[in-house]
Amino acid sequence: MSDRHVRAYLGLGANLGDAGRTLTEAVVAIAALPDTDLRAVSSLYATAPVGFTDQPEFRNAVVALDAPRGADLVGGALALLARLKEIERAFGRRSGRRWGPRELDLDLLVFGRARISVERPAAGRSNDAESDSARATKLLVVPHPAASSRLFVLAPLADLAPGLVPPGWGQTVETARRRQGVREGPDTVRAIGRWDPDVGGWRPT
Repeated sequence: MSDRHVRAYLGLGANLGDAGRTLTEAVVAIAALPDTDLRAVSSLYATAPVGFTDQPEFRNAVVALDAPRGADLVGGALALLARLKEIERAFGRRSGRRWGPRELDLDLLVFGRARISVERPAAGRSNDAESDSARATKLLVVPHPAASSRLFVLAPLADLAPGLVPPGWGQTVETARRRQGVREGPDTVRAIGRWDPDVGGWRPT
């Protein structure tokens, strides 16, 4: 990784239509981002919905990539965020309730060693910002504020970076995964596929 790039981790989720295929195509779209190098893809997980539970289970994964740093880390993170929102919209992402069904959800989990809390530009705002009062502030917060307490994020993130200590966490990803696994139980998150770079998709486990 050059000094012009930052190691970033992105969370992927979907539960409408063929969610597994959607995430496969999303990985391809992320890999095609300019001046970006896809480094690794986690296993594919089937996960129980959180909050609003009367909906199909989700498919979740995490990817690691080397993304442009930009003029500064905040600018680089915002530029990557805008690209992710473009991909979401291309996949038909619409406004919806918090924790509700998703065509595709892409979250910037970690961006190098940066700790960021900044207003999102218009291009980086969620489609849910206008309908969801919890997102009305339109802030980008990195590391993602919910990542350390969501097993559907921690399990795939631990596949790629178990020893990573994201800024402000005070513990490794693997430690957080184990603790959250005890809280949520063994049935909330299940690995169902392993990424095969030769075929550009997940093979069933």
